[in-house]
Parts: sequence; C-alpha cells; structure tokens
Amino acid sequence: MSSIPRSTRRRVLKALGVGGTAALAGCTAPSNQEATEVSTTDRATPQEPSMNPATETDVDRIAADPTDIPDPIDRDEPTTHEVELTTKELVAEVEPGVTYTYMAFEDQIPGPMIRVRRGDTVEMTVTNEEGNSMPHNIDLHAVRGPGGGAEASMVAPGETETFRFEATYPGSFTYHCAVPNLDMHISSGMFGLILVEPKDGLPEVDHEFYFGQHELYTTGETGEEGHHDFDMEAMAAEEPTYVLMNGEKYAITPDGYGSPSIDVGDTARVYFVSGGPNLMSSYHPIGSVWDKVWQQGSIAGEPNRFVETTPVPPGSTAITTLHAEVPGPIKLVDHALSRVARKGFMAVIMREGDEQTDVFDPEP
Repeated sequence: MSSIPRSTRRRVLKALGVGGTAALAGCTAPSNQEATEVSTTDRATPQEPSMNPATETDVDRIAADPTDIPDPIDRDEPTTHEVELTTKELVAEVEPGVTYTYMAFEDQIPGPMIRVRRGDTVEMTVTNEEGNSMPHNIDLHAVRGPGGGAEASMVAPGETETFRFEATYPGSFTYHCAVPNLDMHISSGMFGLILVEPKDGLPEVDHEFYFGQHELYTTGETGEEGHHDFDMEAMAAEEPTYVLMNGEKYAITPDGYGSPSIDVGDTARVYFVSGGPNLMSSYHPIGSVWDKVWQQGSIAGEPNRFVETTPVPPGSTAITTLHAEVPGPIKLVDHALSRVARKGFMAVIMREGDEQTDVFDPEP
C-alpha cells in the first residue's frame, strides 16, 4: 500500500487529468488543486502516421495466449486469493509495420483471466507502473462496491492500492480501467475477464480457451505503416481503424502466433470478453456452432443450445462450449464481417484427427 495520504494522491491524480468526469469511476475530484496541471490531451492529438515512423516496440507480442488461463477450481471450501495486476503503457505492433502505444493489465490483451469461486475473497492489488503517463484503476463487474472497486484502486504512476471484496455471485464478468477517458483506455487494451465459478464448479471439458475483442481508433488507415496515434474524434464517431481479437490483427491464427488445437472428439469451453468500448459483437464459430451458450456469462441459468451467432455487448462476456466432430479450422469471428475482412478480427481453433466422412465428406 502507498504511504502517501489519499488526499495527496487524489490531488496528484487530478493534476494528471482525473477531473470532472470521474463520476464514471465512482470518484470525487478535490476542489483544492495544489499540483500543476499536466494535460493528457497531447497523447491523443491526431498526427499523420507518415510523420511518425513505426516506433521501437517494448514487447514482441501484446496478444494474450488463449491457453494461458488458471486451472478449474477443485475444492469445496472458500479461500482468499491475492491478485496483483500492474498497469502498463507499451508500444507494440498491431500488425507488421504498424505500431501503437497500448495500455494493458500486465503486458497482454485481454488482461489476465482471474478465476475464483463463489464465496471466495479477493485481495486485489493494482500497481501503476512507474514511468507511465496516466492514472489507471480497475472496475470489476464481479464486485458489489462503489465503481466496482474503481475508486479504491485509483493510482498515479508509481503508486499501488489494494482493496478486498467477496465474490458473491457466479458468472463471467468484464473488468476494465475506469478513469476519465475510460473509453480511450479500454480501446487501448485495458480490459479482461474474471470468472466466478459456482460453488459446485463447472462441467469438465477437455480444453479451455480465453479470447477478448476490442476496437482501436487511430489516426491512420488500416494497414498504413507507421506509428498510429489515438484518434478521439474517430472514437466519438464510433469509426474504428481496427477491430481486434486479443489486441493484434489476426494474432491467434496459423499465420500469426499459431492456433490452439483440439482433437476430434474433444470438448472445449471458450471464455470471451468484449471490452468494446462501443461495438456489439456478433460472435460466431465458422465451421461449427456453439453447443451451449451462457449469454453474458450467466452460468447461474440454463444455457442456450446449438447457437450459430450470439450477441455480446461491449462490457460483457460469454461462456460457450463446442466439440470437434471433424478435422479442420474453426474460425472465431464477429459476423459483422467487414470487421473480419477489413479490420483484422479473427482467431482460429484447429481440430486435428481423421476425416469423419459420415459427418462431412469433402469429396463424396
């Protein structure tokens, strides 16, 4: 925990740009402003990418590994989880030759999946990495508390805050940064998923995967080489340059970082979070259907069965299952298909195994 008094920290945060719109994060800005104003507007001032060559990257990859998620919970009693997240501002490639300064929880998009059980307690610690230019925080939709924890976790660069909450209801839920200009922060990558398993757990499956969608608003055209700056006007008009799965164009595909695979006969559960900040996703698996869909992650109720396309609003989630009957790719897309063909959105799960010609025969 920071040793700086909360009142002093809030004055610093206001100087960094946390002002009147802080009500979105459940925060109240102080009237006594002792620190010097530092504008964050310059960071979002559009410039032509041709004036800004592609920048040296801080990480080779910003796209989260869809298989890197916590194991299912196998216990009967509640426990306490100590969850630590560091907010980072990182230059990475959206696609080869195109760089952007992302904001992220840890160094991945979506942020790390958090997995707890109903009745568990979570001690959430948020650190704003020293050297960052902006304040950050976290709003978890699994929290019953002011701003989902946003006010308690507001941190200036170099500072740390901790709060505690009980996971009182099951489901999968979005978490995201919720400072003023929260739409910019979410668009830049600051969102993820927290899963609260029911007390009796989830049905066993062979595989689990984790994906996240968001749109990115930049000064350049899709594919235009250079360093793209954030474009506030494009965001206000809801006209994104990119619509992305896991933060990069076609990242989780055979031509990207590779695709996870399942064998014919296997079952898989797929966790999906839509950060937004603006667009509804029409989430569809090309080459299959969702065997089960818990819309908005509502695992307390019965799932829908054999769903072709399920809507996922921004700031929401879905839990879906599928199984592999035949070999070949399952392409996870937003069925607003220009986002796939023009804006960079797609991931692939590969099915491996022998042909099952009784189900599908490509050469009868």
